[in-house]
Amino acid sequence: MKQKIAIPTSNNSLCVHFGHCEKFAFFDIENGEVINESFVIPPPHQPGLLPAWLSEQGISHVIAGGMGQRAVNLLQEQNITSMVGAPQKPARDLVLDYLTNNLVTGNNSCDH
Repeated sequence: MKQKIAIPTSNNSLCVHFGHCEKFAFFDIENGEVINESFVIPPPHQPGLLPAWLSEQGISHVIAGGMGQRAVNLLQEQNITSMVGAPQKPARDLVLDYLTNNLVTGNNSCDH
């Protein structure tokens, strides 16, 4: 099964606010293994823009710390699964946690 996971980052670790990240880490997953990793600068922040842009990039899943409910809903409309409340740690570690069913999510750190 192929998946493409996006994680909003700052300094190569999870950025706690989805819409204001420095870069997105993209991970191509095939048969439960990371086959490619890249960092992509997103377009300038505008409310509602990132979900459609991520869909255009072929993203199937987003791991985030905090994300507004509107973004969650817009990702869902794009058939992108969002996981919020992830801990602030290196993006690759989060993906490996997800692949081994060890990703711990908690409260959405975004308050709007």
